[in-house]
Amino acid sequence: MTEDLTGRLVVTLDLDGVTDKAGLMDRTARALTLPDWFGRNWDALADSLSDHTVWPDGAVEQGLLIVVRGWRSYAEAEPGEWRTAQEVFAEAVDRTPTLAVVLALGDPRRLGGSS
Repeated sequence: MTEDLTGRLVVTLDLDGVTDKAGLMDRTARALTLPDWFGRNWDALADSLSDHTVWPDGAVEQGLLIVVRGWRSYAEAEPGEWRTAQEVFAEAVDRTPTLAVVLALGDPRRLGGSS
């Protein structure tokens, strides 16, 4: 079974250079334009991902696709935190049919193809 992700509002969550939870939370808050009262913890992240009232404009009508890129440094620096982040993303997607989160593969610093 496949899911059609076309037509959704796409938000890029760029984690390039992020190596800790605080950085992840700050980048997520910025990418999703979360309100100032966003708690910057796992529960607050889960709640915000599932709460249509804090989604970017247009996302409620279209659905929301979050593309996470540049995540490998964080995954290597804090593997336990990264597993928790993935669990939070997965649970939010499971609870919210109009939300999709995908991990972009590849190294964003590398340009061009392989030789």
